[in-house]
Amino acid sequence: MNIIFLGAPGAGKGTQARKLVAEFDLVQLSTGDMLRESQSSNTEIGKKVASIMNPGELVSDDIVISLIKERLSKTHARGFIFDGFPRTIGQASALDKLLDIHDTCITAVIEMKVDNEALVDRITGRYSCGECGEVYHERSKPLLSTSVCIKCGAAKLKKRVDDNEESLRTRLDEYNNKTAPLIEYYLNKGILYSVDGLADIEVINSAINKILLK
Repeated sequence: MNIIFLGAPGAGKGTQARKLVAEFDLVQLSTGDMLRESQSSNTEIGKKVASIMNPGELVSDDIVISLIKERLSKTHARGFIFDGFPRTIGQASALDKLLDIHDTCITAVIEMKVDNEALVDRITGRYSCGECGEVYHERSKPLLSTSVCIKCGAAKLKKRVDDNEESLRTRLDEYNNKTAPLIEYYLNKGILYSVDGLADIEVINSAINKILLK
């Protein structure tokens, strides 16, 4: 089982991907996480990634594809969840070729549909635990303590560098211009399914499970 999550930045792809990892024993391949790791490093490619991501622009296909190719070659699992990848038609085509080499293919593409203005409110108020990845929000899911994660107890709460309104709107424009065409790409393949990305987390999870198990 190989799954792709599509949706604007902050649509909840990562949250749903983590739930499916536990439920179906899959491996989550988050290009966002991989790029942020690279972004915070002091390597040459890390500096290049930072110069692109900090203003909210999309990283080029060749950088992202090289990261994915490396993970696919090193990781053996029952299936993968691609979170934040592909983002362009070129990446989608490259992924199809990579999976074909591994004698597998994409099982389902889940589109997380969201309203842009509601998304801006959601993202500009969120912060997460640097230890376990648990996500909180200043209004909808505040912490009793501003420094300690409820889930794991770590004092590593942080906001993403690009979680500000200006950067987010740039990312939304990038998504609409470059990533949204993937909807038609996968619709034509007959493997695209849509869910309400603004619904309750458990409601979304239930809808996705029905799609995958039917």
